[in-house]
Amino acid sequence: MMRGTATTGNTGKKRILLISSCGGHWVQMNRIVPAFQNHDLYFSSTDFDYMSLVPEGRFYCVPDGSRNSNPFHIVHLALAVLRMMLQIRPHVVVTTGAAPGFFALFIGKLLRKKTIWIDSIANVNELSMSGRKAAWFADLYITQWPHLAQENGPHYYGSVV
Repeated sequence: MMRGTATTGNTGKKRILLISSCGGHWVQMNRIVPAFQNHDLYFSSTDFDYMSLVPEGRFYCVPDGSRNSNPFHIVHLALAVLRMMLQIRPHVVVTTGAAPGFFALFIGKLLRKKTIWIDSIANVNELSMSGRKAAWFADLYITQWPHLAQENGPHYYGSVV
């Protein structure tokens, strides 16, 4: 179920989609919102209740999914994200994961948009599975643990927690 409408204005601001799964991914995403305060922000997550936390018309609810989900459910998730992306037409896609963020990055890259993946701080011992796959589609890939940073992989700039 999606709610919201993307508007295009001549404000010179970038449309930025901030997308994440619910729970900790959503909390971490909201901690970086001030970095984008001078742009048109759109939010997406898997919990419809989050709509009340963002400006009206700026929230899109998408299905959740995981590696254990039914393949038809994953296709439904991907199509929901595609529909949302075509409505918003973001200039930049930013995500803290997981599956919905991965599909947004993948579709964003196909649409030649800038993409940023911020791996969850919960992934202390290794990069997330979604993050490892997203590395192929992220213009900027960030880890929140210095020992997981790699020269040609995720970069470490600090944590968002």
